[in-house]
Amino acid sequence: MFDIALLWEMRGLILQGLWNTLWICFLGCLLALSWGLVLAALRLANPRLFGYPVACYVEICRGTPLLILLFLLYYGGPSVGLRLDAEVAGVFGIGLYGAGYFAEIYRGGFKSIPKGQLEAARMLGISPWHALIRIQIPQMARLIVPPSTNQLIILVKESALISIISVDDLTKNATTIVNQTFQVIEPYLAVALLYWLMIELVARGGYALEKRLANRRPHHLSHKNAHKDPAHANG
Repeated sequence: MFDIALLWEMRGLILQGLWNTLWICFLGCLLALSWGLVLAALRLANPRLFGYPVACYVEICRGTPLLILLFLLYYGGPSVGLRLDAEVAGVFGIGLYGAGYFAEIYRGGFKSIPKGQLEAARMLGISPWHALIRIQIPQMARLIVPPSTNQLIILVKESALISIISVDDLTKNATTIVNQTFQVIEPYLAVALLYWLMIELVARGGYALEKRLANRRPHHLSHKNAHKDPAHANG
């Protein structure tokens, strides 16, 4: 029989694990998004200099499990003078791992922009940095939201691996409750529900952003559509 009283009794451990999971996921995903953008921009800005190193970084991220990267940062770091707290190692592990995937997502979005627009920007004297901010990023944003949302969902789910390096997240604290009470179903079902809620929030946020960007239309297109209105045509 499901014992709801057990979860209420252990709510302190569950809430502590939820808080640790939330802030580590948030900072890790933020690092992945920002560092991935930097990598993609460097690769496209100077392929000769940065193309090969960034490509190697992406392939390493694709070929290395997140758990191994966490082990290297937390347990292997001290051997090279890098001592990180478990939580910090979790943030950097998620961020560095996810950045490899986001770099490819961003690169695909950049590549979808017609080259003629960038050539026109150069002819007008617009610097590459301003072209990136004003021309490339706004146009690619609409294309990268769905794959980016999917990747964020994957990172949130894989964040459960940080429990292996002794981070008191949802998974580790649920295991602690199991070891103390010998009740398995209640703690892990509660953790599964909380992860589902987090992922649902990410998915709904991504859908809302995708819908908002899809509804945006350039001013000149809106002006043309106004002339196609039947009331204007009949007038």
